[in-house]
Amino acid sequence: MTTGVTSEFEASLRGLGMTWTRTDSGSFAATVDEAVAAPAVGTPLPFDGVSLDDTVVTQDPTPEELDAAETGVTPAEMGIADYGSVVLAPTAAGHEPVSLYPERHVAVLAASDVVPDMPTAFERMGEAFAAGRADAIIATGPSATADMGALVEGAHGPKEVHVVVLEDR
Repeated sequence: MTTGVTSEFEASLRGLGMTWTRTDSGSFAATVDEAVAAPAVGTPLPFDGVSLDDTVVTQDPTPEELDAAETGVTPAEMGIADYGSVVLAPTAAGHEPVSLYPERHVAVLAASDVVPDMPTAFERMGEAFAAGRADAIIATGPSATADMGALVEGAHGPKEVHVVVLEDR
């Protein structure tokens, strides 16, 4: 990820009221520990050299654990710098409910998976769709709606989003 793309992604996250941490595999466990509010649930991470600590984050949560969770931790497939968006690929492991139900979502993203803009993201997603994937979630900031008048945060998803950018895979 180039410095310009990194800076733009971080500026976009900041503009959306999101927080982020850059880390490497050696500091990953401590970074996640700081980013979560207990109880936390998560799904397996596809990155070499890192995993979620089962004493901090419950993987493969039951419906009761998901309901009680304050934080959900999932991998993100891609970051889109100009929007501050993360792309989540739905999986059998349950990224969707883990990213949507808790009050706080922690998205773990490889630095090499940040792209500069939406056309680049669509091109990359197009390759996945051509290979048979049917959908993706593009999440931009905390959940917010003004359907009934005043802006309400967290009505249809997390109130807070924190992105962990993993510098190495």
